[in-house]
Amino acid sequence: MDEAARDTKLRAEQLESLEGESFEDLGDAVYARAMLRTYAQYLGLKPDRVLSVYAKHREEVAPPEPPGKLGRVERGLAASRVRDNQKFLLVAAAVILVALIGFGLVSRDGAPPAGAITTPSFVPASGAASPAAGVAVVVTALGPVQVTAVIDGTPQETTTLRPGGSVSLIATEQLQVSVDDGGAVRLVVDGHDAGTPGRSGKPWSQTFTAGANT
Repeated sequence: MDEAARDTKLRAEQLESLEGESFEDLGDAVYARAMLRTYAQYLGLKPDRVLSVYAKHREEVAPPEPPGKLGRVERGLAASRVRDNQKFLLVAAAVILVALIGFGLVSRDGAPPAGAITTPSFVPASGAASPAAGVAVVVTALGPVQVTAVIDGTPQETTTLRPGGSVSLIATEQLQVSVDDGGAVRLVVDGHDAGTPGRSGKPWSQTFTAGANT
């Protein structure tokens, strides 16, 4: 776990929450998805497939009202069956997620090359940003590109991405993202697809502020 925390730049307790499926401990779903994507890449899994399982895991269907013509005992039994079915669906989704993560741990021969692992910078070690105060940007490379970030005033190391690679950046108040080729990246800002922000071959930079990116 310590090795995974070092390689992914996630804290050990965040990885434990991912492994234990305690996604509510990670804050808003935007941050949970960003961390899950990074961890899936580290394990050699397909991030989109893992995220689709996570989306099903989050679905909560309100139990329908029992038929009005049933007696009190019959209505209670009907409601109990509905709850049991919902629990079964949640457990099934959780089992699939654990199986995918477990398969990645078993199938990969050691850690992937350092260049293949994205190195996202997350919120300070004191804890995850609150949903109302944080800003999250996922940068996905369409071609070779270098990504630099300033998180809440602190410059981060430059990350080099290969085509298809991505890096998740999260700040509490302000996040500045710079790339050496604005046409070689695609952005997702606070869960919303922002497309390709710049021109091919031209540097691009933008500052994102918490609560101002909807």
